[in-house]
Amino acid sequence: MQKVNVTFKSKKYSSLALTASQKACLAPRISIISELSHAQALLSSSLSTLLHIHDENMTLNSSSSAYPPLTWSSPSREALFENWFNSLVDKHQLRTDTLGLASADASFRRYARVLSRNPLLPSLIIMDAPPELEDTSRFVQVTALMHQAGLKAPQILEYAPAAGFLLLEDLGANTMMQALPKPDPLGAQAMLAPPLAPVALSEPDAQTQALFEKAIDALILWQLSSEEGTLPEYDHALLRRELGLFDEWYLRQAKGVPETEMDVHMKQTLVPMYELIIQKNLSAPKTYVHRDFMPRNLMLPTSEGAPLGVLDYQDSVYGPITYDVASLLRDAFISWPEEFVLDITIRYWERARAKGLLDQNGFSEDFGAFYSAVEWMALQRHLKVAGIFARLSKRDHKHHYLADTPRFIHYIRATCSRYRELKPLLKLIDHVENIAPIQAFTLGQRGQ
Repeated sequence: MQKVNVTFKSKKYSSLALTASQKACLAPRISIISELSHAQALLSSSLSTLLHIHDENMTLNSSSSAYPPLTWSSPSREALFENWFNSLVDKHQLRTDTLGLASADASFRRYARVLSRNPLLPSLIIMDAPPELEDTSRFVQVTALMHQAGLKAPQILEYAPAAGFLLLEDLGANTMMQALPKPDPLGAQAMLAPPLAPVALSEPDAQTQALFEKAIDALILWQLSSEEGTLPEYDHALLRRELGLFDEWYLRQAKGVPETEMDVHMKQTLVPMYELIIQKNLSAPKTYVHRDFMPRNLMLPTSEGAPLGVLDYQDSVYGPITYDVASLLRDAFISWPEEFVLDITIRYWERARAKGLLDQNGFSEDFGAFYSAVEWMALQRHLKVAGIFARLSKRDHKHHYLADTPRFIHYIRATCSRYRELKPLLKLIDHVENIAPIQAFTLGQRGQ
């Protein structure tokens, strides 16, 4: 195996173990076309505001003085919580005056933080997950699997399954996302397709590189611990239900596509495209899948040399190995230059194949085949998340999620433009978004 230097535009990344033939295979993918004439359009200043909103909604705030009060819509659940919480005060030396809401996420769960007089556990997290809406047993099960794999997941200190309350170790207040460079509206942008708003790219620095390498180390530990039959299967039925969120919530609800038109789209385009995407993805090797492995769910180390903490893993399944690396690098809330995505994917590929995780479908010998599989898996995720964000807006009135729609449509269009089989889906997306076809918007190889 000959190591070659892979150079992207003006940047030269570290030596990567690619053969010359593999480098040649990747050349069409990494030689992105010149920016289109309109690529200098500026992203609205609201981008920074929206990112701040996301941070406040999704991050566990650290300052007790900034905690909003913990309020309840149900008096009976409030009373249930007070009885449970008060029973723990002496045992865990809780400072009751510091209890406050830390975060609420995109599910029905929410989290509170409370400080403790115990110097070994000075801060603790409380999960509030109504049992009629959330299955906390999955969280408990996967927490144990995370610990067995050697990952830094929170210790469960108290668990009331019938009530849906958990007292957890606090992994800190700083996510990996908070340490990453913010996108510059005046800097590099993803290629545009009017009338979609441009998507600003974040420019990776040395700290970014180091954090992503920590993330792929944690991911490989998780995948190496996989045992078939332990977690639910990420099978055809589940993949199909996820894809159905796109047509039901994004196309029908968010975009308002009429039902008569949807009938045609489903029969002629979406059903066959969904089946193709599912079959491609099910051919990948199988491991444990976190299903939301991204910087917002990874916590910065609290000491020098410590690993990243891992959160929000309760929906883990057993399925395609490509899923988590796709979600890590094609994030719901931040976009990177393609050369950086390739660089980190190559590093993951090198480490995963060295551990024997890719001994199927020729993935261990052919990075191009593996990268293609990651793209197909990412396409499935982006269609699903576009549907989820539309549902959060239309059903749950969390409208800020739709601000990231241009990012997802860009991801979807970029992948569809690479593969001849996906041209019908690209045509449908362009029709719904009122995008005029641009022949120059073609990335990489097709027909694979």
